[in-house]
Amino acid sequence: MVEPILAFLNSTGFAAITPGAVLMMAVACLLLYLAIVKKFEPLLLVPIAFGVLLANLPLAGMMAPPRLEVGETFVRTVEPGGLLYYLYQGDSLGIFPPLIFLGVGAMTDFGPLIANPKSLLLGAAAQLGIFLTFIGAVASGLFTAQEAASIGIIGGADGPTAIFLSSKLAPHLLGPIAIAAYSYMAMVPIIQPPIMRLLTTKEERMIRMTQLREVGKRERILFPIVVTVVVSLMVPPAATLIGMLMLGNLFRECGVVARLEDTAKNALINSITIFLGVTVGATASAERFLTVQTLAILALGVLAFAVGTAGGVLLAKLMNRFLKVPINPLIGSAGVSAVPMAARVSQVVGQHEDPGNFLLMHAMGPNVAGVIGSAVAAGVLLSLFST
Repeated sequence: MVEPILAFLNSTGFAAITPGAVLMMAVACLLLYLAIVKKFEPLLLVPIAFGVLLANLPLAGMMAPPRLEVGETFVRTVEPGGLLYYLYQGDSLGIFPPLIFLGVGAMTDFGPLIANPKSLLLGAAAQLGIFLTFIGAVASGLFTAQEAASIGIIGGADGPTAIFLSSKLAPHLLGPIAIAAYSYMAMVPIIQPPIMRLLTTKEERMIRMTQLREVGKRERILFPIVVTVVVSLMVPPAATLIGMLMLGNLFRECGVVARLEDTAKNALINSITIFLGVTVGATASAERFLTVQTLAILALGVLAFAVGTAGGVLLAKLMNRFLKVPINPLIGSAGVSAVPMAARVSQVVGQHEDPGNFLLMHAMGPNVAGVIGSAVAAGVLLSLFST
């Protein structure tokens, strides 16, 4: 009677639990707290956090690969893999991130960028964090060039792009990089304002901008087509992300595929967000996550966000030296592609100085330019360092 009871107890997760697994489950609970109580990007952090929890449950085997029997003329599945292992193939094969971009494109209004093309420069300047962080990661001696490129893309503040690039260049670091990217995206309202205030004067923060011109329907339809062709010819590896982003936007702007637009920006993106979030979290097992490299990734991720924010603000200040009609430097911080959160931060910081100042639509120009910029930066890094 005693032996069966002992055998049952030894078969439970309680017998196999490790301190690392306990710590990772605590990290999952912290992320759930930030998502549910503090409302930091809950649509992303809730599935990611729960994926972390599932991956670190002892003996659950949610990410276990299938066990195969390989003969001379056959391959037979002896034991199927875990559910999350199969869903994770959408990450590792680079399928989920472009589908997220399809939905993002269907939800994004590129009108402010078309109305004010100078915004594209601010979106490009905010990608400075990607390349300086890449240099810092290589200089640390902890990472290869491929790993450093994957870490640097955190500075683009674009989770799907970070996942897409990491799955190609450093799949073993996908979990820490994705969690860092999404966590820091959620903390944009905390990270950005001190940097924005440090780099601008009160007078600069109070600059009021003139109303944007109305953008015509023909411009809106031509924009995704032209951007897809030009960017894909310049940086072919960026075609997947840019193509899906602009296809989604064409659904939105052409006015003849309302059902496709609705599917892309609702059912499709919501479904893929669940799969992407849970499987990304599931890569953060204790043995992968609790390393010196992970701590370095978290530190470099903060640096990437800070430099990207500063790059956009400083370029806006530089542009004001040559422009007859000045722009508010605060909108430069929105060049990171956390849409629309970074644009809202520009609005909030600006209204703190002048409650009657409305910067949101002006900040959306650099903000959506940052989405394009991060995809282009990923394409450049992929073309340079893919093997």
